Amino acid sequence: MTDNRAPSLQAFASDGEEISPADIEMERRRQKLDAEAAGQQLLREIDNQEDVLNQTVKKIDGVICVLRGGAAASDLPGGDRANPAASPTIGEAGTAQGAAPRPEIARQARPATKSVPPIDAEVRPEPRHHDRHQLAREAHAPAKRSDKPAPETRAEVKAEAKSEVKDKTGVPGMVVIDGDRGPVKTEHRSPDKGGSDGGGNGGGGNGGGVFHKRLGPVDFSASLKAGITAIKQNLMIVMIFTIATNVLVLAIPIYLFQISDRVLTSRSVDTLVMLTVLIVGAVILQAVFDGIRRMILMRTAVEVAAQLGAPILSAAARASLHSNGREYQTLGDLQQLRSFLVSGTLLSFLDAPIAPFFVAAVFLIHPHLGSIVIGSALLLLIVTLLNQRATAASFGEANSFQTKANLHLDSMSRNSQIINALAMIPEAVRIWGKDMAGSLKSQVLAQDRNIAFASLSKAVRLLTQVSMLGWGANLALHGELTGGMVIAASIIAGRALGPIEGAIEGWNQVIQSRAAYGRITALLQNSPLNFERLKLPQPEGRLDVERLLFVPQGTKRVVLNGVSFSLNPGDSLAVIGSSGAGKTTLGKMLVGSILPTSGNVRLDLMDLRNWDQRQFGENIGYLPQDVQLFPGTIKANIARMQEEASDADIYAAAKLADVHDMIALLPHGYETFVAADGSPLSGGQKQRVALARAFFGNPRMVVLDEPNSNLDSAGEAALTRALQHAREQKITVITITQRPALLSSVDKVLLLVNGTVALFGMRQDVLKALSARGMNIEGNTLAQNQLM
Repeated sequence: MTDNRAPSLQAFASDGEEISPADIEMERRRQKLDAEAAGQQLLREIDNQEDVLNQTVKKIDGVICVLRGGAAASDLPGGDRANPAASPTIGEAGTAQGAAPRPEIARQARPATKSVPPIDAEVRPEPRHHDRHQLAREAHAPAKRSDKPAPETRAEVKAEAKSEVKDKTGVPGMVVIDGDRGPVKTEHRSPDKGGSDGGGNGGGGNGGGVFHKRLGPVDFSASLKAGITAIKQNLMIVMIFTIATNVLVLAIPIYLFQISDRVLTSRSVDTLVMLTVLIVGAVILQAVFDGIRRMILMRTAVEVAAQLGAPILSAAARASLHSNGREYQTLGDLQQLRSFLVSGTLLSFLDAPIAPFFVAAVFLIHPHLGSIVIGSALLLLIVTLLNQRATAASFGEANSFQTKANLHLDSMSRNSQIINALAMIPEAVRIWGKDMAGSLKSQVLAQDRNIAFASLSKAVRLLTQVSMLGWGANLALHGELTGGMVIAASIIAGRALGPIEGAIEGWNQVIQSRAAYGRITALLQNSPLNFERLKLPQPEGRLDVERLLFVPQGTKRVVLNGVSFSLNPGDSLAVIGSSGAGKTTLGKMLVGSILPTSGNVRLDLMDLRNWDQRQFGENIGYLPQDVQLFPGTIKANIARMQEEASDADIYAAAKLADVHDMIALLPHGYETFVAADGSPLSGGQKQRVALARAFFGNPRMVVLDEPNSNLDSAGEAALTRALQHAREQKITVITITQRPALLSSVDKVLLLVNGTVALFGMRQDVLKALSARGMNIEGNTLAQNQLM
């Protein structure tokens, strides 16, 4: 910027006067001084504008504080919402700093500056330290901003304050809940969605209103489809590398052909060197591609195991309710499927689609040689079909015997203590060996047939190459082929017939993998966990048993016949009866461990089969007659192996079951590690820990099967106190016992005789009825002859 009033050198030059060098130097100095002065003036204007902006921002912040304080005051009980004096005016908010705010405004604004950073941090951007020369270069922008006067009147400041508040609170889905928190996103809830996922509350009526919230099905079919999709996608990539690998296989025949027909005839070393370099590169590339496709198949097998492992185990655990646990063998089928994905047999099947192109290459060499290859391929296909029919039944029988042997092996591992104590090792090994011998016999028969057909296929392939070499030599003698072409055709023909021979040799693995895939598919698609369940409120504990009939599969013996009774929430029932009366079977049906042949078990009027399994399990407790603890700490066993369980819930369960004092006497307390066989705990201690597990999570119904079978007098006293605690908590308790000592802790008694209800009613009424029959069971174990 220059002063327009001062004459310039151009003006003097226009008058025709001569300009001396001294004048020019003076003019330059003057212009430089003017420019520096203009720059200083511009910097001062920028500083003034920045001060004005800072003051404006402070005023707006003050207005926001006042408005938030006024909103908070209007929400207080008894607050004067209509009193204009309750909040200062905008002018008062922008007064000098020495003015003291009104007491109520100070009380309202204090929380906003107590727990969060100043509001300046939300509105005002961080100050930037600019270079003064940079500010001089950006002079025009501040000058334009300075043309707009800062709001100084009360109305203008109020308008800007309202605009600022509107910007802060007008965001869709945002609401200011109080002055010390700022905006938070609101949750738009629909009637069919609750505020929590249910968790341990089971989504009940006390759990935040998740009634009628649909639990989506597990959909194991989707997991199976995801695994198949992963296999297909990866196989497409593998197929690309397979094609490239098979194309590069032609490098060796081409090399032999060129050496025989060109190098040896021309005796050119340069041609030999170039051919060798190219073929070496092709061979290296083929090895790389083959390694890549094998790595992809290996990762595909791992991905399939990751996709299907958990669904298969979950479905097997559910399906085992109706069988002897053979569904767990499906995990072995998954391992079989993984082995097939990384086997050479699968690579042979992937190479098979390329075989016709090799046959076509042989035809291009000479049609006679191509005809020989096609005839051999048809003969090998016939051998393959015969091999399949001859070995399918034997391999299936071998797999069936192997499954039975594995089940016996699992049984031996679970009962190892009994086997050793009673010296039953020879008998157990004999039972296992019988099934294993049947499996080995069938495998030997099937493998013998498979080996015979594999040898036949190998002989066919070798005879094919001999035929091609012989007939090719004959054609070469007649001048129709060269020696190199004959050798190349023989190698290509071997590559074309190789996949068929590989498929025959690995046919056993193909059959086993196909059968394994069929069992996996049937298990996942037919699992009852696939069906959608309605998530109900937390049950109260009402139990209704309606005409239960149970006949075990494969037998005609009726274990339960027409059993019916009802319990109100908080009732306690003792199921008594002689051994074999069906008490344990009834207890398993009450918790859904086994399903009745007919009849219904209802919890809060809903059949157990219609409850979501996870929700139902979280709201009941079960102490089985055969107590089993999982390998882990006592803490983890009480918490049902849930990692998210809180220490407070574990302690509450231990106190409710009255086992805290017993656990406290152990060397490591709740962190004591329990092995698979329950050591170092005794039988009674295991039973009491399992009792605490049954009471974990505040269940509404608990079934105890012979809870005092391993307890001493102190343990029985603790069990009595636990039943009293459950009664105080309004927990419905069903106790199955043969020892009438627990009858004093229950409200009702049910007597089972040969699977039917002989007596059911209040405890005193049932005891009187038994006394009228001449049965005095106080303090005595129930005898079989008393209850017949």
